[in-house]
Amino acid sequence: MVELKTPEEIVLMREAGRVVAHALEAARETAAPGRTTADLDRVAAKVIADAGADALFLGYHPAWAPMPFPGVACVSVNDEIVHGVPSPRRLDDGDLVTVDCGARLRGWSADAAISFVVGEADPSDLALIEATEAALARGIAAARPGARLGDVGHAIARDARAAGYGLTADHGGHGIGRTMHEAPDVSNDGRSGRGLKLRPGLTIAIEPMLARGGSDGYAHADDGWTVLSDDGTRAAHCEHTIAVTDDGPVVLTLP
Repeated sequence: MVELKTPEEIVLMREAGRVVAHALEAARETAAPGRTTADLDRVAAKVIADAGADALFLGYHPAWAPMPFPGVACVSVNDEIVHGVPSPRRLDDGDLVTVDCGARLRGWSADAAISFVVGEADPSDLALIEATEAALARGIAAARPGARLGDVGHAIARDARAAGYGLTADHGGHGIGRTMHEAPDVSNDGRSGRGLKLRPGLTIAIEPMLARGGSDGYAHADDGWTVLSDDGTRAAHCEHTIAVTDDGPVVLTLP
């Protein structure tokens, strides 16, 4: 069942979204050669705790996972697309890093992700991140009242596929509100004019995941959580929580 939020509830989600945005920015500022992915997780955890919010990811245990997620943030590096488990792994110059985290504040949730390069960047990695951010922006722009979910997926995939990037199969966005994952599923590929009609009050997380090698395939690491590109090429993942309003889409996870 899809729950539409009131304007007052969307304001509360915006407050949670600010917490998430600040946590992500703190992780980005901490990232440097020699720092560990656990360091990034710790600074994100502190921002969320200092705001009086709860971390959505910590202890999350879907049926397919071998264990509850042990961190506050997913920190994925290079060919790790999403769900990277924070660890003592040290970052190297040129690593492509994705940080994804969520928070619940006063009963309302928000979820977002950013990708960036530590130190000196390979131009191909910067192009990948730019393409992923552009895909996210197109998906957000398509989320207008009266449009369909297929319009969002089509907007994300169209230019990304034309540029030769892969879109990770079986992974995409989701409804969000009282909990992290609500209806509807939000695909990163779709057919225009198909799917759920978007109405004011709908809140969703849109999150394209692009792979540099052009493959949609993936594999799981031994930890059972981390999703890897199946061809070993690097990937990027960007996400915002947004609300569909009478005036168009509003991003809720900006600082």
